[in-house]
Amino acid sequence: MEIGFVGLGKMGMNMVTRLQRDAHRVVVYDRAPDLIKEAEGRGCTGASSLAAMVPKLAAPRVVWIMVPSGGPTEETIQAVAALLQAGDVIVDGGNTKFHDDLRRAAELKKKGIHYVDVGTSGGIWGLKLGYCLMVGGEEAVANRLEPIFNTLAPEGGWGYMGGHGAGHYVKMVHNGIEYSMMQGYAEGFELMSKSEYRLDLAQIAELWMHGSVVRSWLLELTAGGYVQDSGEGRWTILDAIEKDVPVPTLTAALFTRFRSRQRESFAEKMLAAMRRAFGGHSVRQ
Repeated sequence: MEIGFVGLGKMGMNMVTRLQRDAHRVVVYDRAPDLIKEAEGRGCTGASSLAAMVPKLAAPRVVWIMVPSGGPTEETIQAVAALLQAGDVIVDGGNTKFHDDLRRAAELKKKGIHYVDVGTSGGIWGLKLGYCLMVGGEEAVANRLEPIFNTLAPEGGWGYMGGHGAGHYVKMVHNGIEYSMMQGYAEGFELMSKSEYRLDLAQIAELWMHGSVVRSWLLELTAGGYVQDSGEGRWTILDAIEKDVPVPTLTAALFTRFRSRQRESFAEKMLAAMRRAFGGHSVRQ
């Protein structure tokens, strides 16, 4: 299949590499020329601008956008939409508020352009292990993209969630749960680090990976530092407030993430470590 891809950051470069390796034709653009060159070296077709990228794609076109959430995503979608035609598809694979998906889908529909939102999980390990993809939008359009999803995801690793915004909504909740799991591990290991037994925490993490009910990939991830909040935890809490759904564990995990910016503790450093290890998120030493 042929696809245009905008954004060659931590995840984007690995995603286009995975696509190209599976014989998809990938036309890439990024504001950084050196990243375009790197992608070309991996077999992709480079474009010097969005305007140069679109003519290299045959209609009906598919353009996947993988840039930072908020303003950059909004601006990129508007710029790409101005170059596309009716029947083309824009995929937002970043971390977008599901309310924005609803608005964008309605705006693009007026131009005859389809919009698909994809919650993407897998971080910097996705090249090797594949990505978990939570897909929202028109089901018929999502099904057209199945070859792309099958390449990016491991077997059973992508699913259609529902209408516009559903993919990003499920990813938002996914990230709230992720925060809570990580916080639980961090607090437990901090407690053990303060015990009188001189416990080997690395050994315990490895032990728990074999048969324990708390085994998880997150247990493998360690380092130290300071974690930036990506915003999705906040969105999850705000949505819960709107729906009158109590989520005390998710809320506590988010507030603890805020605390990691203010002072150091073993738990907070471990939390930062896991976040950096799976997603390449910024960490202050």
